[in-house]
Formats: sequence, C-alpha cells, structure tokens
Amino acid sequence: MKMKKLLSIVAASAMVLSMAGCGNGGSDNAGASTGAAESSSATEAAGTEANGNSSASADGTFKIGGIGPITGAAAIYGTNVRNAAQIAVDEINAAGGVNGYQLELNFQDEHDPEKAVNAYNTLKDWGAQMILGAVTSTPCIAVTEVTKEDNMFQLTPSGSAVDCAKYDNNFRLCFSDPDQGAASAQYIGENNLATKVAVFCDTSNVYSTGIRDSFLAGAESQPFEVVAQLEYTADTNQDFSVQIQQAQEAGADLVFLPMYYEDASRILTQSDAAGYHPSFFSCDGMDGILTVENFDTSLAEGVMLLTPFAADAQDEKTQNFVKAYEDAYGDTPNQFAADGYDCVYAIKAALEASNATPDMSVSDLCEAMKSAMTTISLDGLTGEGMTWNEAGEPSKAPKAVKIENGAYTAM
Repeated sequence: MKMKKLLSIVAASAMVLSMAGCGNGGSDNAGASTGAAESSSATEAAGTEANGNSSASADGTFKIGGIGPITGAAAIYGTNVRNAAQIAVDEINAAGGVNGYQLELNFQDEHDPEKAVNAYNTLKDWGAQMILGAVTSTPCIAVTEVTKEDNMFQLTPSGSAVDCAKYDNNFRLCFSDPDQGAASAQYIGENNLATKVAVFCDTSNVYSTGIRDSFLAGAESQPFEVVAQLEYTADTNQDFSVQIQQAQEAGADLVFLPMYYEDASRILTQSDAAGYHPSFFSCDGMDGILTVENFDTSLAEGVMLLTPFAADAQDEKTQNFVKAYEDAYGDTPNQFAADGYDCVYAIKAALEASNATPDMSVSDLCEAMKSAMTTISLDGLTGEGMTWNEAGEPSKAPKAVKIENGAYTAM
C-alpha cells in the first residue's frame, strides 16, 4: 500500500479514515453462480486466445465477473456487494449503457482461496472481461495471481490486504489494512477518545494482523498508551474471558477490535457479563454486528467504526441508493453494498474514459482500463472526488459511523 498520500490527506483534514475492506474469514462455499446477478447467457462459453485470455465479447456486452461469499458465515459481505453491483448494472443499462453497450454481471459464490480461482475459471469460460472482487482478502490475493497471468482488469470492492493490489492490473475501492490501523490510532488520539487502549487481534487472520500492526505503529505518536495486546486465533475465538480480564486489569478505557463482527459480538457479550464497559472502536469488519443471530444489539450501543458509508446519511445520492436497495431486496444496505455499487460506476468511468468496446481482447481492455483508472474522478457513495494512483490505491475523504439506537449513524 502507498500510505503516504492517504495519510497526508487524513492529517490535513483531521477526518476519520476508514476502510471498507475485509480479509478472509468464514466458511468455504460451493462455487455456484447466483441467480440475482446472473443473466440468461451465464452458461454461454467464450473462446480463449492462445495466451489463455478470454476472447472478446461476441454479443456486444461488457461482461463483469464477480467473486465473493453469498452463503456461509461471511455471506453478509458478498451478498451486499452482489446485490448493489446488480443495481448499478441495471441503472447504467437503463440509462443507455457504457459507450452505447450494455453491462452484464455474473457473480460466483466463493470464499475459499483455491475455490475462488476455480470460480474465476468458471467466469472466464462464461466470457468475463474484467473481475469485480474478490470481496475478501485471502481469496482476492489468490485471484490476483491468475488475473495477472491473463492480464485481466481486477477491481476489488473490499479486499484490504496489501497484496490485493500487488500487480498493475489490480485496483481496490477500499482503503488498505495499514491505512485503517494507522488512521484509527490517529483518530482516537486526535479526538481524545482514550488514555489507555487494549488491542485485540486474531493472529490467524491477515486482515486483523495487518490492521493491528499499523495501529500499534501509529499509536506511538499519539497521546494514549497501549496497555494490553490480546491475541487469539480462529481455533480459540469462543472464550475471551482471559483477554477481557487482562484488558480490565490493565485499566483500558477503550478496546480496539480489528476483526470481523462475529468475534466482536462475543467480546462485547462477554465483556458485559464481566462488568467491563469500555469504549469500543473498530474498522469495517465490524459492519454486520447488528445482524448476528441471538446477539443483544443493545451491547453495541456506542461502538465506533471506520466505514465509508452510513445508510442514514441524508444526501440525495445515499437516500436514492438505499431506497433502490430496499425496494429490490427488502433489506438495508451496508458499506459493502456501497463499495460494490461504486465499483461498477468506477468500471463504467474507466470504460468510458478509454473509449473501450466489448470486441476488445481481455488484455487490450485491461491495458486501456488500468491507464484510464489513474485519470478518472468518481463521486460515489463511499467518497467524493475519488481517484486512483498507479499502485491501484484510492484517494478519497474517509468517513466513520457510531451505532446509536440500533443503527449506524454518521459521525
């Protein structure tokens, strides 16, 4: 990640930096294509060129392949990305398409790295010309290796690990893990949210460790003290009593939770049972905690998280999107939905800026789009005036939310 540019923006504006990114977590899922995001031509096979790239679109449409979990423990991430991406595709098509051509989305359900590569191959057979995803970091990193080989354009909405954007054909909409951690430390310090901080970390998860490490580095220059570092793994994520006691005995008045919402829900529940009620601060992985089955959502009151989107924001763009999502799916969109929606519009902008056409080869299309990405500016749900550098990293003003009355409220 190129942190210098982003952190300078945060420092200058004294705003909260968020991410919208997630690493690997949850269960393996079958690589099945999903109905809401598939078109009737999803089973049509496309030819391949000598170098292994999918051939140009034969039916005059730009074909976008998506990869992310829509079943299993992490389904809330992928489902929101898929649904919102489909809304964006439908809006664009209804308005005349891109350069006069329609878009088509085929979204594969995968959360396992090896199977995510199989899902990518399925999308290639379908005729995918670019990849939206993968939604979470570890599968995304695996997919970058094959998109690099094929020189296929890849834009992840929420893969925040550094290596999700390691090649020149890889871009991301969210901020990277290091930026989330460093900016979280800066925000806590600049807003005097704590004097003593305890930091949890799932050491088996690249998302959690990446944010933890940069948070600790950033905390060195802030006016609070890290008094406890509390580690666990995916095999020991049920009982946090020992870690909670350590945080309490260390006098931590704020606990930093760089993790997924399921683990966080157990920590909040067990902290309450222990009579320990510090402030809690988290990142985008916390989004979804209000949906955890059998979780007392009142325990999440006051939790702060860095995230680029709040469904209750009153600007016209957000409200129109929320209404469209609720009308289509009967649910309120989260930040991952906003990421997926903005990704499709970023793809649209890059296609238009490069005067791309569906008859271009995958490799030629990639070359055109990756050059165009560094020239476009996008006013989206997750940021105004978003731009990208050659390293595939976004630059945009960050946002944050606080859970109040059982809902995410913009801070």
